[in-house]
Amino acid sequence: MSADIVQLVEQAGPYLTTAVGTYGVAVFTRMESAAADATANLGRRILQAVWLRRDDQGGRAELEVAVQDAAEAPDDEDAAAALRQHIKRALRDDAELLAELARMLPAAGETVHVTASGERSIAAKTIGTAVTGDNTRVNP
Repeated sequence: MSADIVQLVEQAGPYLTTAVGTYGVAVFTRMESAAADATANLGRRILQAVWLRRDDQGGRAELEVAVQDAAEAPDDEDAAAALRQHIKRALRDDAELLAELARMLPAAGETVHVTASGERSIAAKTIGTAVTGDNTRVNP
């Protein structure tokens, strides 16, 4: 197995664990949630990308079982390892998927510092809509 795949799956591990703990099997159909943290949302996106690429129903079913097992036993290292192993197999079989997931994950060692200073300031690495101030209106 490629060292790149092993490294990518190790790097993705915390995101996967958080997503499975937050969403369970609903991770495959759930949209990004503002209530979930960035880690859970990135893990959800990774799992959805793998699931969508598993064109045979057997591959999808296996991934769903691995996610279900990991969600039901969050402290079970064997369940987490089985999920990681399934993802490694998917990456080994699909170089395009490997590149896609590599683009999703932050660069190794990347540190982001965000500082907000001052009244009503907002700090975020990425943000959709942010509103501060009195009597502010947001039109959808």
